[in-house]
Amino acid sequence: MNHWLVKSEPVKYAWDQLVKDGKTFWNGVRNYQAANNLKAMKKGDEVFFYHSNEGLEIVGICEIAKEYYPDHTDESGKFGMVDVKPSRPLKTPVTLQAIKAEPALADIALIKQSRLSVMPITAAQWKLICKMGGVKP
Repeated sequence: MNHWLVKSEPVKYAWDQLVKDGKTFWNGVRNYQAANNLKAMKKGDEVFFYHSNEGLEIVGICEIAKEYYPDHTDESGKFGMVDVKPSRPLKTPVTLQAIKAEPALADIALIKQSRLSVMPITAAQWKLICKMGGVKP
């Protein structure tokens, strides 16, 4: 199983909305690197849900419910999306400030490629962030 992080602005789509909806499609990704990350996601992979712009924190864990398929909002036909469903909230949100303060997370894509909206998370990073958030990996 692989691990990932996706970003969403809370005003556009927040963790609480995903929990309420029970499942959603993750569309609108137009960056090729992020799109390749979507393509690499497999059903059952776990994903950190990060609130960007406001909050700047990982607030929950979701799961890939459906693998990559065409994004109906992309008129060019070049991009796709995946479906995600909520798994569990973090007991304590893990802030960007806390991630930057943790030397073991210095190479995380959230810091190194801060504009990337869909990124891989290593097993070690996953385990540490889960610990910081008060949940089991």
